[in-house]
Amino acid sequence: MCGRFVRKSTITVIEDEFDIYEVQWASEPSYNIAPSQDVACVIGNGGNRLVKFRWGLVPFWAKDPSIGYKMINARAETLAQKRSFARSFKKQRCLVVADGFYEWRKLDEGKRKVPMYVHLREERPFGLAGLYENWKAKDGTILQTCTIITTRPNELMMPIHNRMPAIIASGERNIWLDKDVQDPDILMPLLTPYDSREMGAYVVSRNVNSPTYNEPDCIKPASNEEQQNLGFK
Repeated sequence: MCGRFVRKSTITVIEDEFDIYEVQWASEPSYNIAPSQDVACVIGNGGNRLVKFRWGLVPFWAKDPSIGYKMINARAETLAQKRSFARSFKKQRCLVVADGFYEWRKLDEGKRKVPMYVHLREERPFGLAGLYENWKAKDGTILQTCTIITTRPNELMMPIHNRMPAIIASGERNIWLDKDVQDPDILMPLLTPYDSREMGAYVVSRNVNSPTYNEPDCIKPASNEEQQNLGFK
């Protein structure tokens, strides 16, 4: 799954990377983004816009928005069949802006977990494949939410976790964001594991275990001593 990630790039960098024509939400960098928080997303058609969605998808038919806590991720393999995601998969796709994500590697048969930060070697922001929904409350308030799509792990991620977020390659972003493209045979190949040769991962401090800890040192590599204390070396 993908349960925590980082967005450290400035709005200017994000605008350049995703060819943004309209910024509707200029958020500050965040180093430990957790479910139920607001996230920066790119939606397309008529030009790319940078918008705000709450992480944890609430389907339009849901009776209660609390369902979003259970829907922070969607498995790529079953998107077209799941009632919760089928409609969004057809025409409400987005890119969740990230610079990296965290995953916890299990040691000693799962008795201990070591936090790791996964990123692109080029150290640039990338787009996690996402879906979004608009949910209307009884008082007419509109809640806009999203989920992050996961896929099978690449070679880098295999020793760390059995799933990873689906990263949309830069050359395929326009296809993913195009609402007129609804054919699963075109969309599903975009959700394959990202090239592991372009990615890196390293151990970070256990501070990231707490979703309330949100400081730049979240992504600082753990020292040798810290790694030994974590049982990684």
